[in-house]
Amino acid sequence: MIAVASMLLDRASIGLSILCVLHCFATPILLAFAPSLLALGVADEKFHFILIFLIIPASLIALTLGCRRHGDMSILYWGCGGLIVLLGTLLLGHDLLGDAGEKIMTVFGSGLVVIGHTLNFRACRVSSC
Repeated sequence: MIAVASMLLDRASIGLSILCVLHCFATPILLAFAPSLLALGVADEKFHFILIFLIIPASLIALTLGCRRHGDMSILYWGCGGLIVLLGTLLLGHDLLGDAGEKIMTVFGSGLVVIGHTLNFRACRVSSC
């Protein structure tokens, strides 16, 4: 039961991280072609907070459950490193790094999260979590 939850949360976290990257790149393009999308709030900072609010707990639970089973703590470091980059970028990114830097750090943090969850998913499958 725990293994299934961990694998589902790994997949959800990967999907949310990819959604975060897509949002960073697709939103400006979509808004250029359809400014009425502003009414949906997809360019709003609240959207970023909602994503991080979903990614952090799902990631922490999945990575913790997986690492307890397979014992490879380096996987936890990959995922948590990505979460720290994402959270730091959300809170300080635009002011410190500007628009381009914020996007680069978001992609980097999301990539780390995806790597962590992919490694966790594979380690769980191999060790029959």
